[in-house]
This record gives sequence, C-alpha cells and structure tokens, in this order.
Amino acid sequence: MSKNNTPVKEEGNFKKKINNTKEYLVSVYNELQKVHWPDRTQLIGYTGVVLFAVLIVGLIIWLFDSGLSFVLQKLFEALA
Repeated sequence: MSKNNTPVKEEGNFKKKINNTKEYLVSVYNELQKVHWPDRTQLIGYTGVVLFAVLIVGLIIWLFDSGLSFVLQKLFEALA
C-alpha cells in the first residue's frame, strides 16, 4: 500500500496558527480584565509586608549560619 503524499497547504496552516494565536491573546486580555488590581496604598502595604518578611527570614538564616559556624569552629579547634 502506498501513502497519500499530498502536500499540506502551508497557507492554510499559517492562517490557522494566526487565528489560534489571535484567539489566545483575546482570551488572555479578557481574563486580565477580571483581575482585581490593588490600588497604590494596598501595593505599598503589601510591599512593606514582603520586605519585612524577607528581613525576618534573612535574620533567622544569618543567626543559624553564625551559630553553626561558631559550633563547627570550636569543634575543629578541639579536635586539632
């Protein structure tokens, strides 16, 4: 049996891809219209909360790292 080797129309494929892309972008735009965007005061408040949380987590990691370094340094001094 032989396969049907008819060439695929490039023009039809291209138009289909353009239409699919157009539909996708319209859908994205419609979804973005539904998003509740924060106003300036909310954005500043949320930014402050995030910066504070990052500062606290950084401080906790720094303290843990410093303590572990101190313990390991004393351990190596005792063994050397």
